[in-house]
Amino acid sequence: MTGRKEGQINENTLTNEIADIVRERILKGEYQIGEKIKESSIAQELNVSRTPIREAFKTLEEEGLLDYLPNRGCYAKGFTKRDVSDIYTVREALEEIAMTWACERITDEEIDKLEEQCELMDFYTKKRDVQKILTMNSSFHDIIYNSTGSRFLAQVLRSYKGYLDKTRKSVFYREEFLDSIQEEHKAIFEAVKSRDKDLAVAAIKKHLASSKERTEAVWNLK
Repeated sequence: MTGRKEGQINENTLTNEIADIVRERILKGEYQIGEKIKESSIAQELNVSRTPIREAFKTLEEEGLLDYLPNRGCYAKGFTKRDVSDIYTVREALEEIAMTWACERITDEEIDKLEEQCELMDFYTKKRDVQKILTMNSSFHDIIYNSTGSRFLAQVLRSYKGYLDKTRKSVFYREEFLDSIQEEHKAIFEAVKSRDKDLAVAAIKKHLASSKERTEAVWNLK
């Protein structure tokens, strides 16, 4: 039983690694939109079987990065500049509601948790520990979403944030962005802590606008 679980973990890890490689190539334009991506070529290049490649392709299809056409194969779909703009526009509208409700409903305990995440992000930003920053970033926004008291809004916002994270992960690997990202999070925290709705909405708008610019710059979206 133990060996079986270890085998499943290894297979899942391999599938995720392949998905990461193909995802980055699509987003960076190494695979052009509409270009066929062949399982056989990737299998030969990475020296792996086709099974984890198929699973990776399913993941990317669910993310909207690949199109599967029966009897024809998989084709790069990617994100266009318009796609990212649309996602950010919808997310901004939802984040405004979240910030307003958070300022109205957040508890002192949640503010303490938010402050802790902000301090941890500050610490890991100074250390340039990107993986930790990514983890703290997700926790920071989750605390705000949960503080709204709306499970539906929190779920929708996480889905949009998760979708954008597919394009934004490499943004955090650009060292010149880390300090700006952290300053934006500090501004959001201070606004929510003071329960100032207008300030919180302004802070999240600035954060999202800057995030959109960073994403477009890194991925050179058309």
